[in-house]
Amino acid sequence: MQKLFLITLILTVSSFTFGQTKLTENTIRIDKETKGAEATVSDMEWMAGSWAGQAFGGDVRETWTKTDGGLMMGMYVLEKENQAVFYEFLIFQVVDGELFLRLKHFNPDMTGWEEKEKTVDFRFVKKEGNRYYFRGLTFENAGENSLNIYLALRQKDKTYKEEVFKMKRVD
Repeated sequence: MQKLFLITLILTVSSFTFGQTKLTENTIRIDKETKGAEATVSDMEWMAGSWAGQAFGGDVRETWTKTDGGLMMGMYVLEKENQAVFYEFLIFQVVDGELFLRLKHFNPDMTGWEEKEKTVDFRFVKKEGNRYYFRGLTFENAGENSLNIYLALRQKDKTYKEEVFKMKRVD
């Protein structure tokens, strides 16, 4: 019985590990066939509140609600020279038993980037220490009211470049 349990555990861990691929220094992806670790929206509630930092050559701000009705809502803005470059509306929610970060981009005039029915989705992969890995996106609880976000951006040559957001709590 113990041997069967051990074999099952090894196979489970192996299939989970083999289904992952490193995209950048701080991000990973998970194959479509591989299920991510169990997580709920409440696991991300430590992010509730307002954050400010720098990324993409400008100032960024992000605000998250507390968990409400099984989801968390967030708003994001990138500004350069005191002008909005783009906005995002974001939610953490569980879909078919898996945690996702879903977002839509908007121009400064609030016209959307994605088609009406489409969202940009980041599926949860795993939590490791103070890091929460989503497909191509990692949130790091860096302590002392600090948040690091690592985003894998696909380049034209199909390689990935990492954008780092170093955020501080401002509320």
